[in-house]
Amino acid sequence: MTPHHAVEITLTRPATPGELRGASGGVLLAANGDRTRLMALHSAGHPGGALHALRRRLGTRLPIDVLSTHYPDRHGQVVLNIALSHAADQALRQDAAAVGQRPQEVLRQRVSAGVARGQQERVRRLEERLESLLARHTPEEVLACAAGLLHGRQHRRVPTAP
Repeated sequence: MTPHHAVEITLTRPATPGELRGASGGVLLAANGDRTRLMALHSAGHPGGALHALRRRLGTRLPIDVLSTHYPDRHGQVVLNIALSHAADQALRQDAAAVGQRPQEVLRQRVSAGVARGQQERVRRLEERLESLLARHTPEEVLACAAGLLHGRQHRRVPTAP
């Protein structure tokens, strides 16, 4: 089974209701309020494959400007498409000016800090779950079960082309 890769579609202009209906017939789309951005989940072995297949499936049904993925590429890089409200943009510019940096650098630092906080929170939750398991099972039981699950995942994984 291949993973679902989230693909963001930025439209050249807002799509008409007919264009959205036509495109939704072939691809499940989630739209935001102004209908200039859509999100789709597409199964593929890697993000580039999801982008290529989705562009092919949508054809000329929508006025697509950009397709981008929010999953890491083969080098571990993730493209983030960040749209700020006018108020958030102004606040970011003021904060950047106060510390003598460019707004892009301040935004990069804040996104990186947010990602780091998210990873720390995931580790904390995992540790809590492991503590709960270890309160009911021996360390050997937990390790044997984890090894069995990991071994099973490796054998179910579909190889992807480099």
